[in-house]
Amino acid sequence: MNSPTRQIDVRDIAPRERHPLIFSTFHGLARAETMEIVNDHDPRPLYYQMQAEQPGEFSWDYLENGPHVWRVRITRRDAAAPAHAKGGCCGSCGGA
Repeated sequence: MNSPTRQIDVRDIAPRERHPLIFSTFHGLARAETMEIVNDHDPRPLYYQMQAEQPGEFSWDYLENGPHVWRVRITRRDAAAPAHAKGGCCGSCGGA
């Protein structure tokens, strides 16, 4: 991937500050730009929150899947090209 990646290691950040920091960083991304989250647990609740608040606006790829460290790459999608047009699935329609 050619676009720069912003890494956020949230392991030392107070839990109540994690999601606001991640969303703020995500909103600062240009289309097709990526960020990487490093965490000490599976950030699946963040995924569900992003699906609710930013449906179809991101892709989510696990780079490392525990048991002590989880790394996730989040890419801001191009709003003009839905996930299905790119051969993927946004996850919110059940693959229709």
